[in-house]
Amino acid sequence: MNILFIFIFTIICIQRVIELRIARANEHFMKERGAIEFGQSHYPFIVLLHVAFLCSLFIEYYVKDLSLNRFWIFLLGFFLALQIGRVWVIKSLGHFWNTKIIVLPNASLVKKGPYRWIPHPNYLIVALEIVVIPLTFQAYYTAIIFSILNLVMMLIRISIEEAALKNVYQDSEKLEHSSEST
Repeated sequence: MNILFIFIFTIICIQRVIELRIARANEHFMKERGAIEFGQSHYPFIVLLHVAFLCSLFIEYYVKDLSLNRFWIFLLGFFLALQIGRVWVIKSLGHFWNTKIIVLPNASLVKKGPYRWIPHPNYLIVALEIVVIPLTFQAYYTAIIFSILNLVMMLIRISIEEAALKNVYQDSEKLEHSSEST
């Protein structure tokens, strides 16, 4: 097994665990201030999707004895750029960043960082990761299957998130903070 695969796979797993800890702390912070959680019924499916993605990537790489894509340097560079984007998103949202849809009444929608230009940059980053990571190691089945599954999940999730924001906030022009998930 390629040492680069093991290294990147391990880093991604560690990163996801750290993000879950940040999300848990942010959830407590927000709920202590009266935040409301939405979309609880679909959240386990998001967790399942991400765990299954990692399992599929590992299994496809191992079973098929795959090698690096000939463009792996470019793909790895793009992956690293996505990680910078991920940190930028988390920093921009601060305590409002979460893996769940948690909305704080009377707060304002975040319009800084990547949120100045894109309404859901975190979802875009995740979608690109789900393509780039498997392509780096030629795990084409994982890239295709999980890109489709993620698209379906994001269509559901974004509609729930938008409805939650609309439900909590009557005047969207006054919004400056919100919740966005991974």
